[in-house]
Amino acid sequence: MKGKLILQDGTTFRGQLFGGSNATTEGEVVFNTGMTGYQEILTDPSYCRQIVTLTYPLVGNYGTAKQFNQSRKSFVGGLIVGELCEKPSSSSMQRTLPEFLTAEKIPCLYDVDTRALTKKIRSAGTMKGVIVSEYTSQNTIDEMMALPIRKNVVEMVSTPVSYSLDAGKDALNVVAMDFGIKRNIIDALRKLNCRVTVVPAGSPAEAILALNPDGIFLSNGPGDPKDVPNVIREVQKLLDKKPLFGICLGHQILSLAMGADTFKLKFGHRGCNQPVKNLKTGKVAITAQNHGYAVEENSLKGLPVEVTHISLNDGTIEGVRHTSLPVAGVQYHPEAAPGPNDSVRLFDEFIDNMRAAKEG
Repeated sequence: MKGKLILQDGTTFRGQLFGGSNATTEGEVVFNTGMTGYQEILTDPSYCRQIVTLTYPLVGNYGTAKQFNQSRKSFVGGLIVGELCEKPSSSSMQRTLPEFLTAEKIPCLYDVDTRALTKKIRSAGTMKGVIVSEYTSQNTIDEMMALPIRKNVVEMVSTPVSYSLDAGKDALNVVAMDFGIKRNIIDALRKLNCRVTVVPAGSPAEAILALNPDGIFLSNGPGDPKDVPNVIREVQKLLDKKPLFGICLGHQILSLAMGADTFKLKFGHRGCNQPVKNLKTGKVAITAQNHGYAVEENSLKGLPVEVTHISLNDGTIEGVRHTSLPVAGVQYHPEAAPGPNDSVRLFDEFIDNMRAAKEG
């Protein structure tokens, strides 16, 4: 069936609507530059309610498999691709991408000029869009466009109840605040012999400390970090209590808790090919990223916070560290799902901080 994406400024991109006339959706339109990893992207809670454009021209060529899911379900608002592969080939494949889209009820527009769409977003910035069939009435389109983009989407993706995953003998006890945590992050911590207790995003500091953690992890997640002021207040109470490590949204919340400010990027960083420089070593890592907000550098003046990493694409902050406390955060994803594992060592630094605090 013929369909179209209509952006907030009226720009229209036409294609084929997978799923029929009921496969309509609305949300912020963003793009990801990764060449692989479409299943991890579709199951990353950080994309909650967003319409994701994949810039790689052929999508779905190796199918999907349950082992690559990063969360309990897909929270993405919609998918836009150039060519949707219906006959993939892979030894690990369990379902085709079209079958996955159907099972997860993900609206998809394909046969789209994604290069033109990406150039539009890069020049004009991210904006709201709607995916509809070619025959949708203008009144329906206007009603969809008038709907506000939902705020505080963290509550949609966070676990409703706490749960624990054991590790081996002499394991470190990590409490992870779930703002939309990815499975590979939990796996990375468990591989380093951490017993991980995942708690809801709104958990009070007192309840977290009552679990007697050796360290506290602040996860990735969707949306504007300023949409969760209650979470920021609870993290402030934890700053001088235990070693803390934050990734992506967790890094932004941690920075706000330390007194910094954040701002919205024009079109964000989304892909698994983002260069980041370590200011201490001078080394450059290729990283996986997915965020639309960043820490404002000028807001760090006078704070006991130092910048540890920067983006080589636009110079924005990619990592911070407290100058006297074992507290640090990075904007990118060292667990690499999808993406390179250049920065997986950052989890070791968190482990070192926990062991030092435990022994000291």
